[in-house]
Amino acid sequence: MIPQRDYRDGGRSAALAETGMAATSHPQATLAALDLLRRGGNAVDAALAAVALLGVIEPAMSGIGGDCFVLLSRKGAAPLAFNGSGATPAALDLDRFLALGLPQIPARSAHAVTIPGAVEAWCRIHEEHGSRPLDEILAPAIAAAEEGFRVGPRIAADWADLAPELARHPAASAYFLPGGVPPAAGDRFAAPALGGTLRRIARSGRAGFYEGPVAAELVASLAALGGRHTLEDFAGHRGRWVEPVTAPYRDWQIAECPPNGQGVAALMILRLLDGLGPPDADPATRVHLLAEATKIAYGQRDLLLGDPEHGEIPVAAFLAEARVRGLRTGIRSDRVLPAAVWDLPLHADTTCLSVVDRDLNAVSLINSIFMTFGSCLYAPGAGVLLHNRGAGFSLTAGHPNALAPGKRPMHTIIPGMALEGGRPVMPFGVMGGHYQATGHAQLIGNILDRGLDVQQAIDAPRSFAYDGVLQLEPRHGPAVGRDLAALGHDVAWSDRPIGGGQAIFIDHARGVLIGGSDSRKDGCALGY
Repeated sequence: MIPQRDYRDGGRSAALAETGMAATSHPQATLAALDLLRRGGNAVDAALAAVALLGVIEPAMSGIGGDCFVLLSRKGAAPLAFNGSGATPAALDLDRFLALGLPQIPARSAHAVTIPGAVEAWCRIHEEHGSRPLDEILAPAIAAAEEGFRVGPRIAADWADLAPELARHPAASAYFLPGGVPPAAGDRFAAPALGGTLRRIARSGRAGFYEGPVAAELVASLAALGGRHTLEDFAGHRGRWVEPVTAPYRDWQIAECPPNGQGVAALMILRLLDGLGPPDADPATRVHLLAEATKIAYGQRDLLLGDPEHGEIPVAAFLAEARVRGLRTGIRSDRVLPAAVWDLPLHADTTCLSVVDRDLNAVSLINSIFMTFGSCLYAPGAGVLLHNRGAGFSLTAGHPNALAPGKRPMHTIIPGMALEGGRPVMPFGVMGGHYQATGHAQLIGNILDRGLDVQQAIDAPRSFAYDGVLQLEPRHGPAVGRDLAALGHDVAWSDRPIGGGQAIFIDHARGVLIGGSDSRKDGCALGY
């Protein structure tokens, strides 16, 4: 059911529909998805139309120069998972990088660019599960790129924040800072070169990106900056279907993509919290328990996760009940665990979306260029801004996430899907870099423990225990902050919104779709 909200408090109601629904971070992307559904397209078609458009109109967050992960359920069946993340060049290894004398992989360098996996993921998923032609699906993105679009308020704020960094990179600065300044909200901005590349992809599929002039320009641009990428690295890239990892929380099963993603960390947080019993209604206690579970799960994540094709990743042992039970004993309601210190780069920039169609095909898709504007390395002929996911590699020999040739880094981007009785009930995603695993747990807890609908659960005030500091959004209020500080937390009031999110709840009993879209972004959920 949909709980009554206090309409005096503002905010927005959950979206309701019965035939199809999309939830994205931008209204135009939601409309593009809905248009595909109304024309008879399925959830895969709609999700791909939306994510391609988002790569044009949210260039700081997403694009064809990034990676993509997907959870897909066909007509209520158990979900499939697709890993669309790319690997390092074959010629880049740890010893060779360490010889450069750098203490870490520079985030805005060619060394941080792994082979972008998004386009190949879109094409594979379309070939195997789409129903409409690829040129029809990409048409809204091509139109926005070639004809221009109006810059949204949130993306304008992110654009302005990163303007000083963009200014350090000549090609990116010339394009993304017209006249030396970032576009303001409501300004028109066009990406004609990107439109041309999208047209190539519409005609030729993956070959339009990983072969021919686009790949040649990307390789040449990276080589000029010290990159070791080759045409063979691009042509040889392939994503893969993988088996989702699931774990129970209350009456639901939560499905996540397996490593090299951090989805298992979200599952560990939920397993830790599940054994603590229903959370106390006191907001400070809920925040405290989530923070403690986050410290434990992320500590395990950073110790054990990496690319399973380069070494065994003990997923089953990671989530084993005996292990979780032992770790859970460290959580106390009256004290704070020692801070976990991370050496991974902080980022918070991703696009996630959810779609459900008339046949109850359900998609949770997440696409990312890692940091805001990724590597800031821009190929002007192709209109491609490259991500910098490789900045997340460890430089410690023997670590599961250590840099190696042809290896995929540990990924923070994770789509999610909730199941009940073996049947999908909610595709969802939470943006926000490292926050995403915590965000998944927080969203699920808001729904199952607090009885919130998906919109209320997404919009509820957030917290994140990161690198010894407990960040709180201001809506938690001073009293909650004081209670948490009294427990021993180093409390900091976040000066930016923590993440974003989209979700669609499938009420099978009543035949209703209930959608939510994060008010921290510009988007919305719409259905018909």
